[in-house]
Amino acid sequence: MATTLRSIRGVVPLLDRILVQRMKAEAKTASGLYIPEKNVEKLSEAKVLAVGPGAFDKDGKRIAPSVTPGDRVLIPPFGGSSVKIGDEDYLLFRDSEILAKLTDEK
Repeated sequence: MATTLRSIRGVVPLLDRILVQRMKAEAKTASGLYIPEKNVEKLSEAKVLAVGPGAFDKDGKRIAPSVTPGDRVLIPPFGGSSVKIGDEDYLLFRDSEILAKLTDEK
């Protein structure tokens, strides 16, 4: 029997897992033309929604994750575990699989 989740809040990452949602690419060009959905590229940018408590090192000490909910991160184009809730797709990555944390510094 499959479990049906109604909200992403029902997903709590374990250990060093990080739940992200890939940012949606702009489906409209600068000149105002709409791009068909199948031609829109997947972005490597994602928003962190939830973070596990962290993994353990060889001495049994917990290693805190490097990101927090709300952060913007770069993720690899492939990989992660896909989670689908309703019409939305989410991904679970290990902390070590996150490529970079994005900041708004200029």
